[in-house]
Amino acid sequence: MTGFTPTEIKNIDASIPAKCRNAWANHATKPFTNVDELQTVFINHVETTLARSMYNCDNLAAYQALSSSIRDRLILQWNKTQQLHTIKEAKRLYYLSLEFLMGRALDNAMINLDVKQLCNKSIDELGFNLEDVIQVEPDAGLGNGGLGRLAACFIDSLSTGNYPGWGYGLRYNYGIFAQKIIDGYQVEAPDYWLEFGNPWEIPRLEIQIPVDFYGFVTSFYDEKTGKTKKQWSGNERVLAIAYDFPIPGFKTNNVNNLRMWSAKPTTEFDFQKFNSGDYTDSVGEQQRAESITAVLYPNDNFYQGKELRLKQQYFWVAASLHDIVRRFLKTGKEWEEFPNQVAIQLNDTHPTLAVVELQRILVDLEGLDWFRAWNIVTETFGYTNHTVMQEALEKWPVDLIGNLLPRHLEIIYDINLYFLQEVEKKFPNDRDLLRRVSLVEESTPKNIRMAHLAIVGSHKVNGVAELHSELIKTTIFKDFVKIYGVNKFTNVTNGVTFRRWLKQANPGLSNLISETLGDEKFLRYPVLLKKLEEYAENKEFIKKWEDVKLQNKVRLSKLIKKLTGIDVNPNNLFDIQVKRIHEYKRQQMNIFGIIWRYLQIKATPKEERATKWLPKVCVIGGKAAPGYYSAKKIIKLINSVGEVVNNDPEIGDLLKVVFIPDYNVSKAEVICPASDISEHISTAGTEASGTSNMKFVLNGGLIIGTVDGANVEITREVGENNIFLFGNLAEDVEDLRYDHQMGRIEIPQQLSLVFSELEKGTFGNFDEFRSLVDSIQYQGDFYLVSDDFESYLEAQRTIDEDFKDRESWFKKSILCVANMGFFSSDRCIEEYADNIWNIEPVSEQV
Repeated sequence: MTGFTPTEIKNIDASIPAKCRNAWANHATKPFTNVDELQTVFINHVETTLARSMYNCDNLAAYQALSSSIRDRLILQWNKTQQLHTIKEAKRLYYLSLEFLMGRALDNAMINLDVKQLCNKSIDELGFNLEDVIQVEPDAGLGNGGLGRLAACFIDSLSTGNYPGWGYGLRYNYGIFAQKIIDGYQVEAPDYWLEFGNPWEIPRLEIQIPVDFYGFVTSFYDEKTGKTKKQWSGNERVLAIAYDFPIPGFKTNNVNNLRMWSAKPTTEFDFQKFNSGDYTDSVGEQQRAESITAVLYPNDNFYQGKELRLKQQYFWVAASLHDIVRRFLKTGKEWEEFPNQVAIQLNDTHPTLAVVELQRILVDLEGLDWFRAWNIVTETFGYTNHTVMQEALEKWPVDLIGNLLPRHLEIIYDINLYFLQEVEKKFPNDRDLLRRVSLVEESTPKNIRMAHLAIVGSHKVNGVAELHSELIKTTIFKDFVKIYGVNKFTNVTNGVTFRRWLKQANPGLSNLISETLGDEKFLRYPVLLKKLEEYAENKEFIKKWEDVKLQNKVRLSKLIKKLTGIDVNPNNLFDIQVKRIHEYKRQQMNIFGIIWRYLQIKATPKEERATKWLPKVCVIGGKAAPGYYSAKKIIKLINSVGEVVNNDPEIGDLLKVVFIPDYNVSKAEVICPASDISEHISTAGTEASGTSNMKFVLNGGLIIGTVDGANVEITREVGENNIFLFGNLAEDVEDLRYDHQMGRIEIPQQLSLVFSELEKGTFGNFDEFRSLVDSIQYQGDFYLVSDDFESYLEAQRTIDEDFKDRESWFKKSILCVANMGFFSSDRCIEEYADNIWNIEPVSEQV
């Protein structure tokens, strides 16, 4: 129905007999109501969709059949939702993200549709265990870290809040990579997440959008307009094929859409080359096309990798904009109405070429005047920045863009000229300002600054935590604040969906809260968690809370044993740091702290160790980018230290070190509920926000962290007594780095002891880890590990002491959860909708 205009839909509705129309309306929104109904649909899918009998239906087939059964109902609700949005002529939000880290879909759909108990009973009677069936589903390989998981939380909240919104991304065949640990090293392997298909996606093979690359630009005189126009003729074309992923809201009929693009060739097979014996080249076009969506973020340490990554970005935004514009054109509205019907959010700089592509569509294809088109473009886009680090801001070589997208490079230069002319009018003769804000970096080679382009092409720019949003205004984007004023820059602190990260990840805690508060309304209105404060002194409630935590730690202990073979004691303190491996996140400081603890335990007389040292399990997990060698060295060091510590008979259970391989969403759902303390220890001023900190606290874990990102706001909400902060502040970082460069800072004694032990070869060949030590001792310690190390150890000592008083510890845990309501992605979406997108919820009733 979404292919028609509002008037056409109304006319079609009127032409359908009332009986049929009512039957369709009921069918489209009717949920499963009883066991027999669900079992009938389930068996039908086993026997017809899967062509199997119930006698040879294993857990994989059960997962596929149950997923297909639920998906069928989602599709019906999806159709109803899209029809409603079209009839209402609602303004839609289109969220462009190169990552959507969705995790498993079945459990999430059952929870949002409120049918999990029904599904459990239905398939139990058929001989299946629901938890075993859920475990069969692989994580959708569509993302890497926090950026992609944030996007997944956002589209869940868009649906839950009844907002009209679509996500647009890429359907990667192999995900980022499957991480294997071999002899302590990270080894990347393909992630075959689509090996058995994906029952949650709907292939839209009829939607085939041509996307061009390379070629040349010509000018011609348009007799209709009397103007000279530009025409881009590409010499390589691929097709973007749409795959739709229905996104249900929580206890609502609203179902939004995540549309993923897959690349296919225009011609899959060259018979002439095949017949002439050129077998390899006969499928060359197919291979080149499909490589665009083969793997998330190809290694860009070489030219071909950079080109493929840029191809990914343009392919995705070109297909998405074609889809968005096509949908708008069906309304028959004037182009000036485009920003009133369409809001597009750029999730980081990856989709920034969408700004240029929309300008190209309006000027080259639709014939709009340049300035008229540019006004439409800038009113349409919003840009979310996710980093304050200059080195993390995307830049693309001019010659690379010029070769791959020649017309787009021309448009970028046009945008830059117009922008710089406007800046010069405001600030005449300030050539240095012009140089700093130019979209073109006059370096060798020249680069296009994508963050600058995103700012200039958007009407709003937001950071993702209060500290981060202030930092971008006073550091990397201060010149743009000077040009545009502060009103263009705003903040939307990140959040997470409580449905997945509390109810799905931690059913024991969610059920305890529901029983205590009387219902599950806190999953939709998280401020209701505040009522838990009334139970923080209740000994019976504290004991139940502690029991839930122990059950979650037992669950994680079993996963650790399965993945690593290491036995850990769930009664010990679980200290966890799981996130992308990066020097600024400072996993190296964590492992240096573990080495220091190990050495101190060893130095303690045997008879005193059990009383002096709190038993502790240190869990670290995360992937390093394939070309990020320092991060891979950190992984190797963690595993080497674990090998020594875990096999030292003198240590026993006093200290265990675990590296969890192939960290992903489904593992996070086991890890987060089990934490006693979680580490969010980035160098102050480097972490934009973080969302894992929110997930851990929501699940009753306490934080050890720096005054960075959303840690600041978490502290404000939960109270300084319920978080363990340490380290230097963001405003001190540049001065400390300068002092390091001048040789004014000495390595603290504790860290020197750690380095000496590494040099002795206690944890393996020191040459393996020399670069990690040298970066701190001799190369400026850019991430200030040495400056924060003593403070970090002191915070760890405080944690040890506090954890001994379990009742007091769990009181802190209860108070933390009670004050996490602010960090809901539902609140984020409301702020975006009101302050940036100007969209409203659409009633479920036509």
